[in-house]
Amino acid sequence: MVFALSACGSSSGSTNNKLKVVVTNSILYDMAKEIGKDHVDVHSIVPIGTDPHEYEPLPTDAKSVAKANLIFYNGLNLEVGNGWFKKMIDSAGRSSDYNKNIFAVSKGVTAIHLNSEGQEKQIDPHAWLDIQNGIKYIRNMEKQMAKQDPNHGDAYHKNADAYVKKLEDLDKEAKEKMAAIPEQQSYLITSEGAFKYFSRAYGLHPEYIWEINTEEQGTPDQMKRIIGIIKKHKVPHLFVETSVNPKSMDTLSKETGIKIYSKIFTDSLAKKGKDGDTYYGMMKWNLDHIYDGLSN
Repeated sequence: MVFALSACGSSSGSTNNKLKVVVTNSILYDMAKEIGKDHVDVHSIVPIGTDPHEYEPLPTDAKSVAKANLIFYNGLNLEVGNGWFKKMIDSAGRSSDYNKNIFAVSKGVTAIHLNSEGQEKQIDPHAWLDIQNGIKYIRNMEKQMAKQDPNHGDAYHKNADAYVKKLEDLDKEAKEKMAAIPEQQSYLITSEGAFKYFSRAYGLHPEYIWEINTEEQGTPDQMKRIIGIIKKHKVPHLFVETSVNPKSMDTLSKETGIKIYSKIFTDSLAKKGKDGDTYYGMMKWNLDHIYDGLSN
């Protein structure tokens, strides 16, 4: 039981003196590379464009987990949809390594819970969509990399500081821009309810067709609920995520006459060379396009 070779990175071509890091998705991959640069080999389990909620690992990648110096996962219930992460760790013989070599990067995040009936005790995992939470992820990774590889600790700290400075500037700019969106236009409509952390950070009202990707998607009751919300408020545009099937959002657009303004990023980066192929790039894309779409 394990995970597919990622489109966003693998450990092939690594040298023995590099810190071997395995992460669960492309967003964490980019963070780890920004902190580690040439001192790390990073392998991402879930390929770019794939939903990490319900991933199906392949047997051939157990070697990457077995050999990793560090394994980073999101936590907050992201990787537990079908138990794939725990099964993968167990199959690689690493089940005793939690808090020693295996760490949840979301440590310190103030969690938001789901709203759906019967799911109120479950945590929404999409904390990285608030840049301040993303910075917590980076600091957690930096700490563990420096601990595992103290010879390059100064480099990890320096790289993380520069990365955080860029993100802090983007976060400040975003908050200033979003504050100018009229209250009646500040409803952010997406397919999955992944933008609660984002909306809490940037002063928006998040709404959605379904709440989390492990649910049944685009049911008649879900569509009825979101159509009612759109009719009640002055929603300028809709948005669809790059990692979900756009069918339900296309239907919602036809039913309401509200256009889909753009695609936005949630659970995955864009493919290399495209807009949104880094964590900074995906957040800037989201912030710019959501601001433009809700302002017009």
